[in-house]
Amino acid sequence: MNDNNTSLTSRRDFIKQTGTLAAASALAGVAIPHVHAAGDETIQIALIGCGGRGSGAAANALSVKGGPMKLVAMADVFEGRLNSSVSNLRRNFASKMDVPKDRQFVGLDGYKKAMDCLKPGDVAIFATPPAFRWVHFTYAIQKGLHVFMEKPITVDGPTSKRMFDLAEKASAKNLKVGVGLMSRHSRALQEMVKRIHDGEIGEIILQRGYRMHGPVGFFSSLPKPPGVSDLMYQIERFHSFIWASGGNYSDFYIHIIDHLGWMKNAWPVRAQALGGRHYRQSPEGITYVDQNFDTYAAEYTYADGTKFYFDGRCMTGCYDNFSSYIHGTKGSGIGSKSGDCGYPSSLYKGQTPKSAERIWESNIAPEERDPYQNEWNDLMAAIRKDQPYNEVKRGVEASLVTSMGRMAAHTGQEITFEDMLNCDHEMAPGLDTITASSPAPLVADANGRYPVPQPGRVTKREY
Repeated sequence: MNDNNTSLTSRRDFIKQTGTLAAASALAGVAIPHVHAAGDETIQIALIGCGGRGSGAAANALSVKGGPMKLVAMADVFEGRLNSSVSNLRRNFASKMDVPKDRQFVGLDGYKKAMDCLKPGDVAIFATPPAFRWVHFTYAIQKGLHVFMEKPITVDGPTSKRMFDLAEKASAKNLKVGVGLMSRHSRALQEMVKRIHDGEIGEIILQRGYRMHGPVGFFSSLPKPPGVSDLMYQIERFHSFIWASGGNYSDFYIHIIDHLGWMKNAWPVRAQALGGRHYRQSPEGITYVDQNFDTYAAEYTYADGTKFYFDGRCMTGCYDNFSSYIHGTKGSGIGSKSGDCGYPSSLYKGQTPKSAERIWESNIAPEERDPYQNEWNDLMAAIRKDQPYNEVKRGVEASLVTSMGRMAAHTGQEITFEDMLNCDHEMAPGLDTITASSPAPLVADANGRYPVPQPGRVTKREY
């Protein structure tokens, strides 16, 4: 990879300028969808991807005040997951659900059927594996739908370029789009960022992020059981496969990477990293077949030379740490005390977080403490008031910066932002035409094992 210390300024300005021109030209002859500006019309919702995060997003959507909302369609590749989500949501939101059996769709084409139940100006929720994000977003734009999409929203260069383009098309059609990087909607982090940008702890000179705990989600996977296709196995256990989710690095680490970039008011321009696979067998001695490393350590560098260190680990019996820290020339801060954006956030006049040196600590009203709810309140307010709202470009950038660190670890090379953006390895091409009988993007060997990264041996792509 090229050792390219290119600042993102020129690229971002270019995207901004071309986006403005594209939006202006695209608006000519475009019918702007109805946006429910009156605030007294029911906004309908379709949920695509009914796992835990999708069901949580639907619950947040139905909890928004300020106008009637109704869930009218749901889709998932797995029938059991769909049925469980329907049952759980009905327990708490029965009066806001109108999802009969004929609007419950199972299959890879279910996303189209669910969105076909909506009218322009309604909202589609995308909580499927991120590999499918560009496919679903393309159809939503065609249908004139507002969108909420979970993070990450890309895992490779080609789909990132596609999503940049789709972001401009959505804005040109006056569509509002939220991205599930909820740290940006944490009222504590919003106040902290303002204070940092106002110079309260001076110039940022160092950032640190950690997510170290035991295995969660589908971090590791045993060999595929009989009777299940490779494709369905990889979609179901998406955290285990880089094409589907960016692996645990992208899915688990993006929040802290995103909010530390926000505090710096810049994105890192390059990364070097390392990682390794350690205990890769189950307690019964069966070898795991996923693509993840158990440990990661990344050094991100900003254009001004400032460093951001991120450590990740998914191993039991080790010291746990899930937090973020900022160091400035005049003081320091704790962004997240515990979790992706855990309260309280705080600032200190020294480099050690002692209570005697604390100069500020977040104190948020109870009704605004949940960033997952805040992001939905903010999105729906923009829809009902017809205010500009499109988080996709920033979401793609956060996804690219995360992927940049992941690729650095997996290849053993220094990777720049431009390297990541321009890497031509599209990990799962053709997802817009995929069917249940299609081959899986990843092929197992004779022992049922999938290819894993080989740093220093495979250096132009991750596997």
